[in-house]
Amino acid sequence: MNPTLRGSLAATTALALVGSLVAASDVVEGYPLAAGQAIRYLLAAGVLVALARGRLPRLRPREALGLAALAATGLVLFNLFVIEGVRETDPATVGVIVGCVPVVLAVAAPLLAGRTVSAGVLAAAVVVAAGAAGVQWADGGITLAGLLLALGALACEACFSLLAAPHLERLGPLAVSAYACLFAVPMLAAWSLIADGPSLPMPTVSEAAAIAYLGVAVTTVGFVAWYTAVGLLGVERAGLFSGVLPVSALACSAALGVAEVTPQRLVAVAVVAAGITLGMRAGTPRPAAAPATA
Repeated sequence: MNPTLRGSLAATTALALVGSLVAASDVVEGYPLAAGQAIRYLLAAGVLVALARGRLPRLRPREALGLAALAATGLVLFNLFVIEGVRETDPATVGVIVGCVPVVLAVAAPLLAGRTVSAGVLAAAVVVAAGAAGVQWADGGITLAGLLLALGALACEACFSLLAAPHLERLGPLAVSAYACLFAVPMLAAWSLIADGPSLPMPTVSEAAAIAYLGVAVTTVGFVAWYTAVGLLGVERAGLFSGVLPVSALACSAALGVAEVTPQRLVAVAVVAAGITLGMRAGTPRPAAAPATA
């Protein structure tokens, strides 16, 4: 199987899994958020370390700093901005803004790597973002605070890929995923301590099952698949597959009976697919990940 096809399948798998978290998220809605996320990432880290047989490569100082920043932005602050954003405005509007991440990656990734922005990939990213907006748009409004929080979430979502890319060549997707989770756990534990105090309720059986699904499927499998795709396709082309997330979320929500699949949304899904296809045919060569140095 050629690298482009492998990367495309890995990216699709990753974003489909992330989109499926809507079902589990409803189950754990009543459980303290930061604590639930800390348990999720601790579980994922344990599985990833076990898959690596306890032999993760030792981090160089620059790698440790980069992956700690990835955990702080792409995992912890992203959750915080999204939560506060949906309190200020409706979730669909926040989702539309965060759904512009393919455009951000199409511009930021090549510039950070010292390359020229691909007009074809950028055009495809705009198409994907427009399609993703059509999938989740619900005639919502937005406040200034909500806009700023959504933009913060967008930046953090981009950091999840941009901060990982320089370290994938030496460390590999599994180690990058494991270290990101390991760095996130104490940050989330501190957030939990501040927000909810030292005493936490035991999760119910359904909550524990949902957290386990988030940790094993969405995080362990999803992160490794995503970083595999980034390594094979490059950040900007992998970023096009972010449009799969709202499509997967819509499919899961429709299956649960909490969302309606309308003709307009089906057209938007087709737009997402067209944008991804356009971008993958743009012929952008996969950039070699810059080796991380101490």
